[in-house]
Amino acid sequence: MRFKNKVAIVTGSGRGIGRAIALAFAREGADVTVNASRRIEEAQEVVKEIERLGSRAIFVKADVSLKSEAIKLVRATIDAFGKVDILVNNAGIADPALLHQMTEDQWDRVIAVILKGTFNCIQAVVPYMIKQNYGKIINISSTAARIGFTGNINYAAAKAGCEAITKTAAKELAKYGIYVNCVSPGIIETEMSKGITENPKLREKYLSWTLLRRFGKPEEVAAAVLFLASDEASYITGQTLYVDGGELISIA
Repeated sequence: MRFKNKVAIVTGSGRGIGRAIALAFAREGADVTVNASRRIEEAQEVVKEIERLGSRAIFVKADVSLKSEAIKLVRATIDAFGKVDILVNNAGIADPALLHQMTEDQWDRVIAVILKGTFNCIQAVVPYMIKQNYGKIINISSTAARIGFTGNINYAAAKAGCEAITKTAAKELAKYGIYVNCVSPGIIETEMSKGITENPKLREKYLSWTLLRRFGKPEEVAAAVLFLASDEASYITGQTLYVDGGELISIA
């Protein structure tokens, strides 16, 4: 097992990509902190699934857009498991509107959860990782950061910011044995993407942009995250790994 005796925090892990990542770590022996700010029952079920896999897990309700809540999330993990080896910043929301119709609240909330939340969690976990001279941080971006996403300018901007955070944090933290990388999915079949995957016109449009002519699965994103968190990625930091079925090069 690649992550035996390792401890991972996965934000936004009650469903979708986050859930797949949390379960993938557990299958490889890690103890996992499951996090959500809503849909509490779903997150608690993920904890039960992890325990059935033979790993330890806790659930921490926290809104990572708030610094105090991010600190609470990390401290609860330390209290439960004694350390944090891996942080996956996956928490995110979408609140779509065209640029000229988007409200200030729509902009602020998406930026707060995705961009500020990523910063808050990294800032909260880094002191512990510095002490142990080791850490793996993986931020979840989106191909929207590279190509834009009509009706989701807040989401695209926030994800682009996460990629900038990845590069800067990698430069600042390498001397402490802390690796920072990013995974950027294309369209993945989750609850959040149903507006695309279950709409016949949009489905065909987005599939036509994808070389593999299918949407991705959460487990395929999880596999990329586990690779970057593993010793197999011991010479990789500050990078973005695209899990998009060829979307970016198709559009380019």
